Amino acid sequence: MTVVARATNAAAGEDWAGLYGLLHAADRHPVAPLGAAGLDALADSAWWSGHVDESVAARLRAHAAYVAAHDPRGAGRAAWELSAEYRRLGRPAAAAGWLHRARHHLEDRPDCPEQCLLAWSDIADAEEHHAPATALAAARRMTRLAARSGSPDLLALGHQAESSVLLARGPAHRAEALALLDEAMRPVTAGELSDLFTGRLYDLALGESMRAAELARTVEWTDAALAWCAAPRSQRPEAGGEPAVMAGDRPAAAPRSQRPEPGSGPAVMAGPPPLTGNPFRALFRLHHVEVLDLLGDWTRAEEEARLVYHEVLSDSLDTAAAAAYAVGEIQRRQGRLDEAARSYAHAHELGRVPQPGLALLRLAQGRADTASAGLRLALDCQSDPAHDVLGRARLLAALVETHLALGDTDAAEGAVTGLEALDPAGEVPLLAAMAAGARGAVTRAPGQLRRALALWLELRVPYEAARVRMRLAAADPAATAELTAARAAFTRLGAVPA
Repeated sequence: MTVVARATNAAAGEDWAGLYGLLHAADRHPVAPLGAAGLDALADSAWWSGHVDESVAARLRAHAAYVAAHDPRGAGRAAWELSAEYRRLGRPAAAAGWLHRARHHLEDRPDCPEQCLLAWSDIADAEEHHAPATALAAARRMTRLAARSGSPDLLALGHQAESSVLLARGPAHRAEALALLDEAMRPVTAGELSDLFTGRLYDLALGESMRAAELARTVEWTDAALAWCAAPRSQRPEAGGEPAVMAGDRPAAAPRSQRPEPGSGPAVMAGPPPLTGNPFRALFRLHHVEVLDLLGDWTRAEEEARLVYHEVLSDSLDTAAAAAYAVGEIQRRQGRLDEAARSYAHAHELGRVPQPGLALLRLAQGRADTASAGLRLALDCQSDPAHDVLGRARLLAALVETHLALGDTDAAEGAVTGLEALDPAGEVPLLAAMAAGARGAVTRAPGQLRRALALWLELRVPYEAARVRMRLAAADPAATAELTAARAAFTRLGAVPA
């Protein structure tokens, strides 16, 4: 069998390691040039195999080959992908230049599938400039183009993008947004999309559902994503439809030289040697850590977070930072305050603002003024609060706790009001539980606390349920049994300070 035939078989089966080995060897010792399509395939397979720098180099050559072959669609697609890569490599000028080049290549083809990529970039640009109407128009244009393209990959991505824009417009659009997100994920979980789009859509949807405080969806899709990562290609459902026009958005990138070596940071990130395989696995595992943390499986969550650090590609420092922060949260609640401080510092070094965890650590150290200042700064600097409802809710809930420690009930009341405004109808159980608990903490009203307790128990979040039990016992003399239940829960969790 010829190299071309073997590469074709590997590409059809999405055997990325095999495809990379064949194309890398053929490129180094060419019998004939790979051509534009071969270089594109080399770029994709290099990324999947963890060779980020080589992926970019191959994509540059692919772009030049498409230009030489007078293929504006291929050149436009390669230019857009280079723009996306350079943006994640922290090179905004290069990213802007390649996006401009992509628009130039595609300007005479307004209805081609590659225009979906430009619409996707338009959405990001509009959101960055706080232009929600423009973002929604771009998202709907993307969906229309994707529907006409006949690509299930692009259509699912269009539905996800439109869902994200609608969620950011507030509670009134939540139902429509979640319906679109469910529609985007239907072909993903059914195994109908390419590997590239399956991985990216799982990552986008998991982040979106967690930020929207949709715990049930996050749990379901996290399990499905990890199962997809673990299954050999031969055991997955066959992907259907036309091939996608692009490799898709990549996980956040940074130069390989900037990644701290395992062990160079705090002991929190010590762990086994790096693992190889699906490059999306670390991203999915991070979402799993968030779920395990909420559900009270802290030992397993900490173990999984350590694995995230070692599985993540060298170009994904944001994922490693989130893993360090997650471990810090567990350590703080278990009273391992020095370890938590090191974990938060490591997360900050890697680019993650370690709030509200750091503020709650300062509160535990008796530094409530410092905690309050840190939370206010984090709230003021939150880059896109509309896209991270849960993140804002956590900051506000911590601010309520901090103001109460300072004895400032008026300020605490203001923070509670802000928290309640995130879910005014009380339709999102996770947000409703946080708001009811915060309101009960301020007013010491047993009714509010009982509602919060019922919601936390329904969500199966034991730590927060136990904290509400303590407040309920303090507010209602008839609820002394709640102290026993709270102590049992804290003991199981190892939450020594509580």
